[in-house]
Amino acid sequence: MSQGVSATQHDSDANARRKQIVTQAVREISHIATLPEITIKIIEIVEDPDSTAHDLHMIIANDPALCARVLKVVNSAFYGLPGQIGSINRAIVLLGLNAVKNIAIAASLARLFRGGRLSPSFSAKDLWAHSIAVAATTKLLAEKAELRLTDEAFLAGLMHDIGIMVEMQTVRPKLVEVIEDAGGEPFLQAEQRLIGATHQDFGRGLCESWKFPRSFACVTGYHHHPLVLDREMRTLTTLVHIGDILAARSKIGFAGTVASTEIASDVLDDAKLADKDIQKVMEQIPEAYTVADQLLA
Repeated sequence: MSQGVSATQHDSDANARRKQIVTQAVREISHIATLPEITIKIIEIVEDPDSTAHDLHMIIANDPALCARVLKVVNSAFYGLPGQIGSINRAIVLLGLNAVKNIAIAASLARLFRGGRLSPSFSAKDLWAHSIAVAATTKLLAEKAELRLTDEAFLAGLMHDIGIMVEMQTVRPKLVEVIEDAGGEPFLQAEQRLIGATHQDFGRGLCESWKFPRSFACVTGYHHHPLVLDREMRTLTTLVHIGDILAARSKIGFAGTVASTEIASDVLDDAKLADKDIQKVMEQIPEAYTVADQLLA
């Protein structure tokens, strides 16, 4: 009995310690790398059910760089719309508020994932390449599963490993140790042992701090174990989990967090995907990655 109590106390202490580590890191990163104020305003507008396309247009029109980014995306092969769209208002109408919000966040993320090489096998650029590959793959999976959330799927894939960016900024020496000296142990296990929390913990904490939709906190916090989430909250996370594995199979960028390139059958069943769907998506990844990479350049 006393051993059970001791084990429970140990788990409770570890959880409290993990929460403290994440809270401190997220607080620290707020002084290092934050979302631009305009991106935060866009998120607030889109999440407000009373907002209109006009409200969003008034915000974006004040940022020439973001205007250019939105027009670049709407006119790209990513959407495949006919003709050239030259008006931000028209772009918002065609894409919808949510898609424009996702473009703004994606543009902000591209600026955050910059930095030199941390170790011989890892750099921010490597992580960004992997993130783009996961984004492109998750979008393909959402299309294959006939889910009407391809924009959300793309952004979820893009930001799934944002917790590693938190580690890069706040516990860099320990992250290098995880990457280089883990001795073959799974990435999550090495993080827990050496840092006291994992990139999933940091990712979830950052999404909550930045007031992202709950679905993104789920993706960043549980993309390695999506089935622990309640069914109504795990669709996007399950797709990202599969996208993460397929991007690792494709050997694009840094994929050291992926413990296995095999997809569990219960995960495939949950996503309502078959082996033939996965094979088709694998064939489409190189082209989809190229399009997405050009889009975010």
